Amino acid sequence: MTITRRQVFALGAGVAAVALTGLPRVTFAEEDKVQAAIDAFSGGATPETANVSLTAPEIAENGNTVPISFAVDSPMSDDDHITEVTLLAAGNPSPDVATFHFTPMSGAAEATTRMRLAKTQDVIALAKTSTGKVYMDRKTVKVTIGGCGG
Repeated sequence: MTITRRQVFALGAGVAAVALTGLPRVTFAEEDKVQAAIDAFSGGATPETANVSLTAPEIAENGNTVPISFAVDSPMSDDDHITEVTLLAAGNPSPDVATFHFTPMSGAAEATTRMRLAKTQDVIALAKTSTGKVYMDRKTVKVTIGGCGG
């Protein structure tokens, strides 16, 4: 296939038009979106910084696959147990990453997963109990190569 001069000029005009109008940009979660996600999960209750242990690397060389784990100290009885835990990434395009559901039959409220992180940011774990209490832990992860196009 040969490319004509006319096609080269058309391609150049298309590239120039995109450059002038701008490419779609990746937007990151704003602090108010993160706070809104925390408020929606907690139902207006103020999260206590206790009982949740979030484990995350201090430095993630590759944001495509960052290991994250959490454990919540709870008796996991019928009267008092963790019902759900949600993970938020404050600097990703959407702060909601994952939600885990638990029952007393779970035995323990803990899990390990991997997530993508777009840039250096806070990872937040929120745990809700059957009694209505909400616990929180937050860790900052420094990302050297972003996993969400950053």
